[in-house]
Amino acid sequence: MKTPEELLRELANDPARLAQYAVELQQQLAEAKSALKETSESLARTEQELAQKAQSLVQTKEELGQTADQLVQTQQELALKAQQLAEAQAIIAELKRELFGAKADKLTEEQEEQLTQLLADAQEQNQRPPPLSREVLEEALAQERAEQRQRAKQRTRRHLPPVQLEKRETVLQPDDRICPTSGQERKRMGQEVTTEYDYVPAKLIIHEIVRPKYGSCGKPCCQGVTIAPLPPRLVPQSKLGLGLAVYLLLSRFDDHVAYYTLERIFRERFGAVIPRQQMVQWVEKVAHLLQAIYWLIWEELKAGNYLQIDESPVKVLDPEVKGKAAQGYLWFYSRPGGYVFLEFHQSRGRDGPRERLRGFRGTMQTDGYDLYDALRREQPRQLKRIGCVSHARRKFYKALLESCSEALWFIGQMRQLYRLERELKDASPAERRKGRLQKAPTIWLAMKRRAEAIRADLRVLPKSTLGNAVRYLLNEYTALVGYLRDGRFEIDSNLVENDVRPSAVGKKRWLFIGHPDAGWRSAVLYTIIQSCRRYGINPQEYLTDVLGRLPSMTNHQVKELLPARWKPIQSDAA
Repeated sequence: MKTPEELLRELANDPARLAQYAVELQQQLAEAKSALKETSESLARTEQELAQKAQSLVQTKEELGQTADQLVQTQQELALKAQQLAEAQAIIAELKRELFGAKADKLTEEQEEQLTQLLADAQEQNQRPPPLSREVLEEALAQERAEQRQRAKQRTRRHLPPVQLEKRETVLQPDDRICPTSGQERKRMGQEVTTEYDYVPAKLIIHEIVRPKYGSCGKPCCQGVTIAPLPPRLVPQSKLGLGLAVYLLLSRFDDHVAYYTLERIFRERFGAVIPRQQMVQWVEKVAHLLQAIYWLIWEELKAGNYLQIDESPVKVLDPEVKGKAAQGYLWFYSRPGGYVFLEFHQSRGRDGPRERLRGFRGTMQTDGYDLYDALRREQPRQLKRIGCVSHARRKFYKALLESCSEALWFIGQMRQLYRLERELKDASPAERRKGRLQKAPTIWLAMKRRAEAIRADLRVLPKSTLGNAVRYLLNEYTALVGYLRDGRFEIDSNLVENDVRPSAVGKKRWLFIGHPDAGWRSAVLYTIIQSCRRYGINPQEYLTDVLGRLPSMTNHQVKELLPARWKPIQSDAA
């Protein structure tokens, strides 16, 4: 290709071609300018589009940042909801177990199968040593099955237990007892007896006490009017008889029948109108009379040095609380194999038990409620406290219901402790203490170390059911092992909890106590009835005898009526 200088030299002598070349250059220049203009416009459009896209990217980035923040917040909320849901499911499962499951933490066959499956899952998923060896689990399950078979045998007995009851006999003679041919009576060769329980309905009667009056015999030696003295009445100037009083007390505080139901029963079955207000007044009078025995029971308990204590909420209709029932509490004090004492208070605060324990020196066995430790710290020389292993065990059962395999190991260890208690059940306190100290401390130390390791594991949430169980075990550890100090101490406070159950049944039937001032009546009567049961006494026989004797007794004679010393008059006469 020729350079411009070479072209100019060639065209210097040819003006026409030079003019044509100039025109071509102008055309090329015009085309170049047009192309440059289009390119500039295209670049401008591209820059504008890029600016718009950059702005859009900035907005998108901001939206992504906001979305990321929302996602983090949502994840946190979901984690919190998941934890709350897990806790709620554990509570629901525990309530189902308490309502429909076997009592005293016994496992059903379905739960036993779940335990075995959980163990297999734990061995497959966890790299650490398994929480419970198969041998311990199989031994526990075998023992549970044996106990269940024994209970099933007891439930399916065909024959009724022997009891001493009044017998009424009905003799059924065959129609052909007399021979139709000879007219002679057949010879009796034996008999067949069919026994059944029957019920004779109770009767409400009117008992009239008639005291004839006698005047003079007609001679100077006999003057004035004579009449037999009226025996001491249960409730003076009332129409309450002894039998009716016992029936009211047992119906209300042992059978847990509401007063309005009793009013209906009297009206429909006996045609008698006894207003519930009248029944309440009678029960209050009788409870006042029984207070003499009630306070003597407490003095007997306070004289010892070991008490099991628990409390149970109960609803109270308080006129000062508008629109809803107030909360009150029945406090339970008892000694294994001895009396039960209840006291009503309107709060769960320390004032009630502090006043009741004034003058008591010894050991109290309780759950982990902070109030009990506060009372112990107030009187460290007078009061000692030990814990309840059953409460700790229940928390691990809750964790187990959430499919937490770690809980299995702790349940297995506690089963060993309870197995040891069964082995030492009939031993003396000294032998019991010695037997415990040979095996139990090693088990407790292993549980403590395992619990500390779990608490330090960041994967275990502090508020999870397992976290709660481990925290309770470690916080209560010193109190939980306290029963090892003395062979008289129980491993748990289940005995006093058994005494709580009747009042719990009552709360479901009659729903509430009618007034704060009426709480003491429930406490007095529950105390008498439950103490009778502790000593194997029929409450009806006891109350019938005691209420017949109390009105005529002096204060120093009342001790004879304590359930542990009580002897019915019939026995004395015999």
